[in-house]
Amino acid sequence: MVAALALRSGGIASGATSRLKGVWNHLRGVQTLAETRGGLPNYYVLPSGDKIPSVALGCWRAREGEVGNAVKTALKAGYRHIDGAWAYENEAEVGAAIKESGIPREEIFITSKLWNSYHYPEDVAPILEDSLQKLGVDYIDLYLIHFPVAFKKERTPEGKPVADLELTENTYATWQAMEKLVDSGKVRNIGVSNFNIRRLTNLTSNPLKYQPAVNQVELSFGNPQPELLAWSKKNGILLEAYSPLGSTEQVKQTLQIPEVVAIANELGITPAQVLISWHVQRGTVVLPKSVTPSRVEQNFQIFKLPQDKFDALEKAAVSHPPKRVVDPSGAWGVNIYEDQ
Repeated sequence: MVAALALRSGGIASGATSRLKGVWNHLRGVQTLAETRGGLPNYYVLPSGDKIPSVALGCWRAREGEVGNAVKTALKAGYRHIDGAWAYENEAEVGAAIKESGIPREEIFITSKLWNSYHYPEDVAPILEDSLQKLGVDYIDLYLIHFPVAFKKERTPEGKPVADLELTENTYATWQAMEKLVDSGKVRNIGVSNFNIRRLTNLTSNPLKYQPAVNQVELSFGNPQPELLAWSKKNGILLEAYSPLGSTEQVKQTLQIPEVVAIANELGITPAQVLISWHVQRGTVVLPKSVTPSRVEQNFQIFKLPQDKFDALEKAAVSHPPKRVVDPSGAWGVNIYEDQ
């Protein structure tokens, strides 16, 4: 029974019986999640059968000396999903905080990401090992291709990255290396980040062993991406919303949007809670980031918005020209999102 569950989850290679105990512990841990919270989904079920909590602590831009306390605060408040990445340069502190929390590893859903410099197939497994070592864990719950951009090994004389346009356009070789990580048992689920519909269609037109479970993208009131959301639901790919409050550059303005403030006042919750709840109610995982303890705790509290309020917020979000905050296309010489 244990072996069958493990193999079905896509996280254990055939014959890797030494990991079965850990997988069983993982399954026991995730089963403790309540199905709903505040009237909204507390988790979504991935194709592997794993449960991914609907609200995560985002660790992007969380500085050294701050991110560890934020992680411990989040776990104490009830978070069971930590979203990180090798490129954030804080995985060691995140891992130490998880260990210090005393919460069993199998009860925490950990995400990391493959950086652009390591898309060549021979580089994928070694850089995963670096993340595992820093985090102090022996498996990652979700591993994402961070951007649909592959860097060449050599840089410009000024030290700037150079895109490998062929591997950037066709990520299949990188994906096959990701699939091997699942078979190894060191990664349970794989997905992508910052992919648009065309890039996802291009990837999934190949004979994949494992389909992308998740696409993590910028989603906010300012950049709601309704077409991508609808396409993803139709094609069984779960969207995750990073910068859900508009990122550092836009968060102040976002929390002052009249429609958001009006709903917050009527329901007696914060504007941030309105927006985070809206994201979950749209059917996405949401990744609010903060290192302020009170905000970390508040951001975890979600509430199902009355349908008329949800519809009004959705209508307001899609009625203005979208404004993307995160776009390194110019620096990397690749039109990543192809929406301009």
